[in-house]
Amino acid sequence: MSDIWPAVLEECKRNVATEAAYKLWIGSLVPESFDNGKVCLATHEFKKAIVTEKFLSVIKEAFLSVLGFEIEVVITAAQEEQEEEQEASSLKSFENTFDTFIVGSSNRLAYAAANAVAKNPGGVHNPLFIYGRSGLGKTHLLMAIEKEIFKRKPKTNVLYTNGESFTNSLVAHMSEKKMSEFQKKYRNTDALLFDDVQFIAGKTQTQEEFFHTFDALITAGKQIVLTSDRPPKDMERLEERIASRFEQGLLVDIQSPDYETRAAIIKRKSEGLGLRLPDDIVVYIAEKVKTNIRQLEGVVKKIHAITLIDPSIPPLVLANEAIKDVLTVNRPISVTISNIIELVGKTFGVMVEDIRSDKKKAAISNARQISMYIIREITSLSLEAIGNEFGGKNHSTVLYSIQAVESKMEQNPALKATIFEIVKNVQEN
Repeated sequence: MSDIWPAVLEECKRNVATEAAYKLWIGSLVPESFDNGKVCLATHEFKKAIVTEKFLSVIKEAFLSVLGFEIEVVITAAQEEQEEEQEASSLKSFENTFDTFIVGSSNRLAYAAANAVAKNPGGVHNPLFIYGRSGLGKTHLLMAIEKEIFKRKPKTNVLYTNGESFTNSLVAHMSEKKMSEFQKKYRNTDALLFDDVQFIAGKTQTQEEFFHTFDALITAGKQIVLTSDRPPKDMERLEERIASRFEQGLLVDIQSPDYETRAAIIKRKSEGLGLRLPDDIVVYIAEKVKTNIRQLEGVVKKIHAITLIDPSIPPLVLANEAIKDVLTVNRPISVTISNIIELVGKTFGVMVEDIRSDKKKAAISNARQISMYIIREITSLSLEAIGNEFGGKNHSTVLYSIQAVESKMEQNPALKATIFEIVKNVQEN
């Protein structure tokens, strides 16, 4: 296969309309096996159907041309490990710099703090702790810090890792009785960039090693930057001594992007792909995808991919198709709303029927307001339509409820983290 595949690719390249389409759909295929006249080629799950439908005949013809006889070609979805490796690789791509990070009111402080650390590692904000829900740009900032440090001082020893990798590495070194190597790796770095630190909570030995690594680096004046999906005080089973050290530095949060930031992200991403999106489509996507930057980028990538196959499809049709892949809008709105209210009820110990009722008990009113807020965040329903889900509340009542929740979230980080977790669960399930 190592001899055959390059020749097959060259043959495919000659028979695909554009080089961009070739690179996206065929050039990224990975040969998995070639046995008994059957070849299996792996690609990402979302590409599998299009490659099979649009390019399978081209690939078969290419094999026929190279081999002189027909073979069976099967397109498979890449194994989860392969996709994770590709995702990890993409995180370190050139895209993740400070220049490509869209700054808005939701992330301005985190951006400024990360920039300051990158320019003067160990000198300011040490440790720097950035927290916020998944998909809001925390890892982007870590990668930007890494690139900026290397740009200024190429010989700096910067180590990027995450909670799961740190734990797995510890287990491997313990089993091989090579703890000195583990400690040397993590304690002799000039800057430790640690993603998803919440993963270590509840893991006794991992927390023990992390504690000593943390102290060794801080004592030596080395920089530590950590990210998490929640602030230290909201991490259950995180040792107090570790939480207190996190809080000795600067804690900054990243919130869901506002409309202007979302629109800017869509424009920047589409321009980077050479895709011209009409302003009304940018507005449409920004209004539909409200809480996750990664989802915004995913929508633009999907539109770009489909455009390479069939540029005649109207932009609005493309946008709807792409949005269905990342949001719950492909479910009936009533199902989404029911899921939201049910999850809010379970979280706050309130019956679903009470949330939908006119009962004014404090706990019930609180759950009702939170439900309204989340429905507004996830769906495109108007204030009036949301009010109708709660016994015909008028739009001013719904607006007041949403604003009340926003105010409570500003004053109560724990409540904010809880609401964000509900939003995440609704979108992912």
